[in-house]
Amino acid sequence: MLETPKELSFEASKMALDSAGLTLKDIQSVVSGSAPDAFDGVHMKGEYYLDGMGAIGKPHERVYVGGGTGVFTPIGGWWNVASGLYDTCLCVAEEKMSPLHPHPQYAFWSIFDQILERPLGTTLLWIFSLEMRRYMHKYGIKEEEIAEVAVKNKGNAVDHPSAQLGAKITVDDVMRSEPICEPVKRLDVSPPSDGAAAVILASEKVAKKLTDQPVWLDGVGWTLDSTHWTNRDLAYPEYVEKAAKMAYKMAGIKNPRKEIDVAEPYDPFDYKELHHLEGLQLAGKGEAPKMTVDGVTQRDGDLPVCPSGGLLGVGNPIAAAGMMKICEIFWQLRGEAGKRQVKKDARTGLAQAWGDLMQVGTVAVMRS
Repeated sequence: MLETPKELSFEASKMALDSAGLTLKDIQSVVSGSAPDAFDGVHMKGEYYLDGMGAIGKPHERVYVGGGTGVFTPIGGWWNVASGLYDTCLCVAEEKMSPLHPHPQYAFWSIFDQILERPLGTTLLWIFSLEMRRYMHKYGIKEEEIAEVAVKNKGNAVDHPSAQLGAKITVDDVMRSEPICEPVKRLDVSPPSDGAAAVILASEKVAKKLTDQPVWLDGVGWTLDSTHWTNRDLAYPEYVEKAAKMAYKMAGIKNPRKEIDVAEPYDPFDYKELHHLEGLQLAGKGEAPKMTVDGVTQRDGDLPVCPSGGLLGVGNPIAAAGMMKICEIFWQLRGEAGKRQVKKDARTGLAQAWGDLMQVGTVAVMRS
């Protein structure tokens, strides 16, 4: 077992460097991502794990937008390289949630407004249950349709070497699982996790020297909405739509539903995959559940979604979760995903993450 954030960061960094055939001497800058320091019980965590990811003596920045961090970390690396300041950037996202007892939810509790919200005993699960209920009510969606996402993703995760909760389950299993906060049940939710993931970004001239099969980061987008979740439409994630449109414009994508071959949207809850598919313009409002039921989002479907197993199956190390999705799209576009490889010839992929108090959207469009 890896005990510290330094060890997690080291292992992910070394795997990325070995994969690219590089050493730390070849890395000119480092961008790291991690969520609340409270998870690890370490003050100034960004400084604490620097040596684990090889950032000592190099330009370094830490980005943090909650669960959106995993995709925002390579966006930070993109700034480093696209600006022309550096030719190489190591991007590492890490999270270790296990030290926080009795549950990481107690760290999340501190993010709520101390006058208007915290006295209510609010938790993220409490808010997400309201959002899920509103989504179901507005579009006439059944719990069983939403449960199909958990069945699909946990089933896909059986083929992932790092999966925490890969399993062959049924809709009935989801419906009968332990109630948490109506309508959210145990199998609707991803688990607290420890983990790290890393990618290396390089300028075009360097990338072409390293490989004859590069994957390009063609479009990035991000948005930050108000923290007052009571003022937003809980049935539709506008924060994702704005981030997606920014990334699509940069990547020259006019029709996302036809141009995106494979997608890894953020799925800490099964309904959030559906929610985010709609915000990403990959499904019409209220239409994502039918796509799932009809098999469109399966690995052999027209639009494979979370072929990795997503957070529901692989696990949800908050800040590292989105980076896992970046890695998965990289492998899919290079045809290196093994048993997880989608059936279609994927040339354009998308990774998306979501964080903080339901208001952060981060999106990356990648092409081979």
